[in-house]
Amino acid sequence: MFRKKFMEENLYQRVLISRTDNIGDVILTLPMAALIKEKYPNSKILFLGKKYTKPIIDICTNIDEFYDWDEIKKSSDIANELNKINCDTIIHVFPNKEIAKSAKKAGIKNRVGTNRRLFHWIYCNKNITLSRKKSDLHESQLNLKLLSPLNINTELKTNQISNFYGLKIKNKLPEKFNNLIDNSKFNLILHPKSKGSAREWGVDNFVTLANSLPEESFKVFFSGSAEESNFIKSNIINRCPSAIDISGLFNLNEFISFIDMCDGLIANSTGPLHIASALGKNTIGLYPPIEAMAPKRWAPIGIHAQYLIGKNISKNEYCNIKCTIQKKCLCMENISPNILLNIITTWKKISNG
Repeated sequence: MFRKKFMEENLYQRVLISRTDNIGDVILTLPMAALIKEKYPNSKILFLGKKYTKPIIDICTNIDEFYDWDEIKKSSDIANELNKINCDTIIHVFPNKEIAKSAKKAGIKNRVGTNRRLFHWIYCNKNITLSRKKSDLHESQLNLKLLSPLNINTELKTNQISNFYGLKIKNKLPEKFNNLIDNSKFNLILHPKSKGSAREWGVDNFVTLANSLPEESFKVFFSGSAEESNFIKSNIINRCPSAIDISGLFNLNEFISFIDMCDGLIANSTGPLHIASALGKNTIGLYPPIEAMAPKRWAPIGIHAQYLIGKNISKNEYCNIKCTIQKKCLCMENISPNILLNIITTWKKISNG
């Protein structure tokens, strides 16, 4: 019995999770690492991702090593680079033909993917039947399905998944930023832009919300990337006299620490939304009534996470025609700032500042 248990616990010793896309997607992949560790406590969990997502991996206590796909893909022999990682298992969470082909060439013993990709039939030896497009499951639940070849229970509800992020802030915010936080108030981040990756609630709605929050109780910050900073300064900050502009101020490590020191965050369906929800912050995600972008698949998962969905002008359900709107989403803008105000004013402080 002891020998059997020992052999099972050591069946998967070095497991490489491959997810080479964006921050929100990476956040929703992290619970996989916790479940692998739970089933195989002696395993080492490795992560292959884009360089800019490394700060997320660095604060995940369940991941032991990070490998930079942006560097590895420059190699003339990617299979050799993967061979150096010395893993016995690779899980292709985000399908990538080049990685799948190289993983087989590198001789990685267990190669897990979905049979929806033709190249996985060629390069993977543990395929599962999974259609993300046709599923009613959340992205985080779909990710867990890829653990079934490892004999891991994948039937978790979304309210259970938030227990498996395993995030722990390692570096405090640099002292020069500490005076931004007001511990006597509710520190709230509004993240109005999305780098074009999501439908947006609209500048006017964010401005209305910011100016509706009582200044004696709330300190409001507007965040955004360095590329979005000029837009935020020109179109938002000059209309919100009591709000603080932090757009372009932090690198990702610092922004994560700043989110952890705040109490809440409001955003469209973006990476910062998922960071805040994974850190247990009060969050509201804003979504359009488009099935491929809907909260059913992409809602923030966290103990204090919520979402609101815009309504089609003529109906209260998902749009059933292809939406051609690119810049201004009326369905999103139909979400009233008063609805958010009523929710936010019930929130309690949960900062680590």
